Amino acid sequence: MTATRVAAIDCGTNSIRLLIADLDPETGAIADRDRRMIINRLGQGVDRTGRLAPEALERTFAACREYAAVIAEHGVGPDRIRIAATSASRDAENAEEFTEGVREILGVEPRVISGDEEAHLSFVGATKELTGGAFEAPYLVFDLGGGSTEFVLGHEDVEAARSVDVGCVRIAERHFAGTELPTLNQISAAQADIRAALDRAAEVVPLDRAATLVGLAGTVTTVAGIALGLPEYDSAAIHHSRLSVEAVREVTGRLLSSTHEQRAANPVIHPGRVDVIAAGALVLLEIMERTGAAEVVVSEHDILDGIAWSIA
Repeated sequence: MTATRVAAIDCGTNSIRLLIADLDPETGAIADRDRRMIINRLGQGVDRTGRLAPEALERTFAACREYAAVIAEHGVGPDRIRIAATSASRDAENAEEFTEGVREILGVEPRVISGDEEAHLSFVGATKELTGGAFEAPYLVFDLGGGSTEFVLGHEDVEAARSVDVGCVRIAERHFAGTELPTLNQISAAQADIRAALDRAAEVVPLDRAATLVGLAGTVTTVAGIALGLPEYDSAAIHHSRLSVEAVREVTGRLLSSTHEQRAANPVIHPGRVDVIAAGALVLLEIMERTGAAEVVVSEHDILDGIAWSIA
């Protein structure tokens, strides 16, 4: 069977990502042709105002124009393009402005997906290559985004899932805004916020029953890159690395006590994550401590890959 070429776009709270890939449904193989990310911070201020900011929309539309050119270069038709929008678009009163702008640029209606749909797509993207391998099921997959985190437990398919409104941008804006080095009181308030969200997740998803904890998205991969001591961001080295809770605790402490300048000087940290990575690392640490996991398997394959498979 000839592989199917698709284009998947994941528009989240902090970043918008593109994957152009060839899919082989018979073997389950996915071959990347282009995978890229732009930090657009669509969720700027949404937690406070309930609206998408004009400058955030323009950054997003500029990224869409760039992606439209790349998709055309790879010859992907509109019937093989899928755009999923997540937390910020769900929360915003003026989400229709986002929808209309994206449709005009890319010719495809973006689908504002629910937290449950986001969880399912993340699980598929992260675990499709894990089954039958060295990683034991059941898997607890968590996708730590900018505005929300999805928790999904399952073997070959989803058995329980919940999305909660806690992420690197939301925690940074709620608790660390206007301060370079958060105080102990600010950190304690952030931890209480995160733990309350984990309580809500645990109402539906057993957080302590997984054989393998799998972490997705930029916060997790960036913390892994820092823990590994990489000289620059290296997807191949990060993908399926194993990150101990002790390593996460050490990196989190280092980030919380680092200045903006010190974080910006680390080549592993994308410039668009410098102001939110400490908050994200704190969320990651709280998740690991709540689940009791000794380590997390870090995956570069996530909701973006799940969106791609949903097209095939």
